[in-house]
Amino acid sequence: MNLRAIRFYDDHPSPATLQEEVLRGLASRPRCIAPKFFYDERGSRLFDAICELPEYYLTRTEMGILESCAQEVARAAGPDCTLIELGSGASKKIRLLLETLRPRHYLGVDISREFLRESVQRLARDYPWLEVHAACADFAHDFDLPATGDAGRRLVFFPGSTIGNFEPWDALAFLQRVRRLVQPDGALLIGVDLKKDPRLLHAAYNDSQGVTAAFNLNLLERLRADLGAELDPRNFRHRAFYDAVRGRIEMHLVSRRAQTIRVLGRAFHFEPGESIHTENSYKYSIAEFHALARRAGLRPRQVWLDAAHLFSVHYLGVIVRSRPRTT
Repeated sequence: MNLRAIRFYDDHPSPATLQEEVLRGLASRPRCIAPKFFYDERGSRLFDAICELPEYYLTRTEMGILESCAQEVARAAGPDCTLIELGSGASKKIRLLLETLRPRHYLGVDISREFLRESVQRLARDYPWLEVHAACADFAHDFDLPATGDAGRRLVFFPGSTIGNFEPWDALAFLQRVRRLVQPDGALLIGVDLKKDPRLLHAAYNDSQGVTAAFNLNLLERLRADLGAELDPRNFRHRAFYDAVRGRIEMHLVSRRAQTIRVLGRAFHFEPGESIHTENSYKYSIAEFHALARRAGLRPRQVWLDAAHLFSVHYLGVIVRSRPRTT
């Protein structure tokens, strides 16, 4: 195993950060907890299981697109780039690009520490020619990019339509951070889920095997394990629905009865039917996403779709803003 090539940088959010955000979210109205907290080790494995479900079209559709466009991506990115994957997870999709792109360096970034460590070890074993780096960090906020020894073009890969988990203004801020990360001659390769028949969306987030429900409810198990929360997950149920006005899937944990949960000495009372909002997943049209990218200073260069137009993969360059001349 090529373990000598792995360089692991740990900027995992501190327990105090988790505590502060959870308490603030439970005290807010409506109550909410950010979806990044889904991804402890068990949550990451449950999400991997979701990706294999027949109802969950996103993963297999995106992988099919990546298989078909890999050569075009390689030509656009050029040789010996540094490939940075945000939200790398199990690093399955990146394998569709590595042999074709042959990057000089790979940096996987994810918030789930042990899951990331296992994934990059497998990559280092399977691609002995590749210099592998990993950073455990919350890329939803500014973070320091570890030095990889590169001075060449950077290609950021952001698969899975995770951009949909951001509120539109946060998505804009995220894309602006990516622009600063890759400029002046780098690019972003990003997966974006498209607007479609609400019945397909409902089935994707309410699968018949209940894996998505288990993934959502695992957030409560994490609160018990990491924060000592006094609650019974069986007193909550999973709910996911499509809001056509906002163009997004919403996921909630709904209280089955009147109850009080306690977290870090704080008590939070729930009425029957009251929920914790755990995730949004915005869906875009091509035009909507291109408009968002341009506002962030990114130039749409290419977009690839599946035959049914369920999903899209975009290659975005940097808009270089000319400086005013001085006399």
